[in-house]
Amino acid sequence: MKTKIHQLAAGSALLLTAFSSAFATPVVSRLTPPSLLFSTGSGGAPYIARFLPGQRFDLQATVQPDSGQTITGATFKVDNVAVSGTVTLIACTQTGTLQSGSKLSTLATGSVSPTLRAYSTLTPGVHTLTVTATQSDSLTATASTEFEVVSITQTGRKAKNLIVMIGDGMGIAHRTAARIMYKMVVSGKSLAPLEMDSMSSVALVKTSSLNSIVTDSAPGAACYSTGNKCNNNQEGVFPDDTLAKFDNPRVEFVGEYLARTQGKSLGIVTTADVFDATPAAFAVHTQDRGAGTGIVDQYLDEAVPKANLTVLLGGGRKWFLQSAPTVNPTWPNSVTGTGSARVSNLDYVLPSELATGWGLTGAQAGNASDTNRDLITDFQAAGFTYVPDRTSLLANSAAATKLLGLFNLANMNVALDKIDGQRGTIPSGSSQTIVADYGFTDQPMLNEMTTAALNVLKKNTNGFVLMVEGASIDKQAHNMDTDRWLLETIEFDKAIGVAKAFAVANPDTLVLVTADHECAGVNIIGASTVTDAALQTNISTAGAVTGTSSTNGANLSGVITALRGTGATSDVVGTYDNAKFPVYSLAADGYPTTTDVDYRMLIGYAANADRYEDWRKNPKPLKDTQQIFSGQAPLSTYPAGPTAQDTAGKFYITGQVGGSSAVHTASDIPLTASGRGSSLFKGSLDNTDVFFLAMQAVLGGAN
Repeated sequence: MKTKIHQLAAGSALLLTAFSSAFATPVVSRLTPPSLLFSTGSGGAPYIARFLPGQRFDLQATVQPDSGQTITGATFKVDNVAVSGTVTLIACTQTGTLQSGSKLSTLATGSVSPTLRAYSTLTPGVHTLTVTATQSDSLTATASTEFEVVSITQTGRKAKNLIVMIGDGMGIAHRTAARIMYKMVVSGKSLAPLEMDSMSSVALVKTSSLNSIVTDSAPGAACYSTGNKCNNNQEGVFPDDTLAKFDNPRVEFVGEYLARTQGKSLGIVTTADVFDATPAAFAVHTQDRGAGTGIVDQYLDEAVPKANLTVLLGGGRKWFLQSAPTVNPTWPNSVTGTGSARVSNLDYVLPSELATGWGLTGAQAGNASDTNRDLITDFQAAGFTYVPDRTSLLANSAAATKLLGLFNLANMNVALDKIDGQRGTIPSGSSQTIVADYGFTDQPMLNEMTTAALNVLKKNTNGFVLMVEGASIDKQAHNMDTDRWLLETIEFDKAIGVAKAFAVANPDTLVLVTADHECAGVNIIGASTVTDAALQTNISTAGAVTGTSSTNGANLSGVITALRGTGATSDVVGTYDNAKFPVYSLAADGYPTTTDVDYRMLIGYAANADRYEDWRKNPKPLKDTQQIFSGQAPLSTYPAGPTAQDTAGKFYITGQVGGSSAVHTASDIPLTASGRGSSLFKGSLDNTDVFFLAMQAVLGGAN
């Protein structure tokens, strides 16, 4: 007997064979929303596309005509009833792909995508969408897909406010390691829980994207904001067959939906550049997560009027500055008015049919390229209080009704380097702190940004949605910089404490803590068996390592012996009983006095690239190429990659993946929840389930 899984696999193979053969009639090679019914020929659960009652989304097909023919029109029906509205035939401009990811040959000449924008239905249940396209010789092509409208049950008390805390890249081991460093373990017991530990509900979340078992951050976050899967690198959209960055079939975001139906506000807080995948996944519709100019314009032009975007805090000032000048000869002594990254090929221009379908007019329609735009001034004209640094954030946020904060040209500096800046710690061989090298010595911590956001958002009596991202847990795990992602996780946990305290004072608030995916295959090996002084002695006596792994030769062998040892008594990497319980003391600012402690915790990576390792804090982070001035001193002197970091006397580790960065994994990630409706979150969940459970709490309530 064939199982459904075997039937689906067979269906995929048959479709691929059919699409690869010569067309005898016009063919529908893509149908959106995606479904198993269309991509494999076998319908039913699990339903790939799911929506809230009344949530808006686009209907689209790709139709390939016979040679010498054209597609002249198309109609959509839902449950055999014609859908009203304008159907536009959009010319296809790229090679098609099956929604399962299998490659097709180049689309036939004259292929088009019939599109009907902003459809919605209030009727719960499973619905069948059928498209019928007509060719110039009157031949037709028909195909069907399925989608589900998820029922909301009116049960118990509703959550007025929703706070989604995303530790980007944060898996179970990231949490565990942060707990060991921050709260300590003695005689097998943690002395205290993390804020993210002490929450009433726990679940595991599956993270695959629409086109891969391993997601990137764009669809990994968009599943929480739309309830639907995206392809990697895409957010708020389904895939299509054009090259345009902003014309894909859209799905209405939680912020748009709740602003339209309940008058709620939206807030976005991140330690990354605000154009980055996770923050943009809560307010922007694009197939290119890298289209920074258009992404930040869409925040103001669409998210402010359509999603009631009220708070936007993070890095990314480079996208808000006019495009000239782009070079600052006095860097880093001055940053005002310099360092723009605005370019026309990343700009935000919508086709008129999309703007009309979604009711976008004027500036909302993104109908002009404007790289010289002064976006900070435009935000201020829209009523936003602009704060460029920590001092102004703390001074002005309480009185603000709308708040824009941009604290770096690109990504904010990580917690470890911000803390060292506050402490005045200067890396060996440098003349100033790392934050001074970047030119931003007064950056807020994430808990301060979260407090400021809540002070503004709570003024809306209808409630709000707030997304807070600890962004560089992921970025520093990519860099395999253990100490930096550990302190990022601690900083994130402190922000969670702020959200939980708000929920205690405002019990109609639901707080979710999760990740978009796991990064780097992090795990805790054990602990060093020697003091930090002895570890440094082992490193210095090993001698310098030069060249690549293939040329290190005998010298590399000496390094491995020094760091890993040749026997149980000389092994620096202590496993099992030899790991014991590392002790980290906290300074008055609440962060570890130093991470270079005796018998320190040791971290390994399963999804790593090649790197050198000495089990000690790296004096400087790796070069951040998103920084406008990364090619100028002093940022140009920062290590270019993990094989350029601390090469003198270090242990060379060969990675599992190519390139110079660790990668995301497909591992499940934890979710913890507290507050109104948190009882809904339990068991093993798909990442899209999180959206619908949260909306059940907000729209229908929970016991």
